[in-house]
Amino acid sequence: MGEKKIATGKEGVIYCAPAMPVLIVGANVYKKPNFITVAWSGVACGDPPMIAVAIRHSRYTLIGMRQNRTFSLNVPTESIVKETDFCGMASGAKVDKAAKCGFEVFYGKLGTAPMIAQCPASVECSVHKTENLGSHVLVIGKMEEGHVSESCLTAGRPDIDKMKTFVYTVSPEKLYRSVGAAIAQAFSAGREIG
Repeated sequence: MGEKKIATGKEGVIYCAPAMPVLIVGANVYKKPNFITVAWSGVACGDPPMIAVAIRHSRYTLIGMRQNRTFSLNVPTESIVKETDFCGMASGAKVDKAAKCGFEVFYGKLGTAPMIAQCPASVECSVHKTENLGSHVLVIGKMEEGHVSESCLTAGRPDIDKMKTFVYTVSPEKLYRSVGAAIAQAFSAGREIG
């Protein structure tokens, strides 16, 4: 094996995470839908189903998450990569992102977690807990209800190949990349080793 190098830079060990899933987080802020792009997220619990997203303290969307104790997670498709990037660059305090991006906003069971119809999958979450970690607040949300476009289902289950989603790669590239082809069956391929 080759020699490993230490990941350095302003973001420290983040350079060791080569790719992260991209989500658009939605929240009503002062009763208006707002969205922010995040790449720092992940499953936090299986039962009950929970997810964690890290958001900077200064982000406008965080106000709405705290006001309503709800938010949405929207999985963007390659066809809205420009809109997804815009939602991470612009502030909802200055711009109506839903209008600027042409998002068709809808609401579900929770009533205050705006979702994006152009995203193939969206999940409504209630805020379970927030934790100040330093530069970011970790918001842990309980997944309350999921919405998936029928065109992105196979045998009644979400199909990532049909969703055409993408990931974010960090420095030095700072690129969005398509999710690639399947390479092995999870919880099965390893059986060949022993």
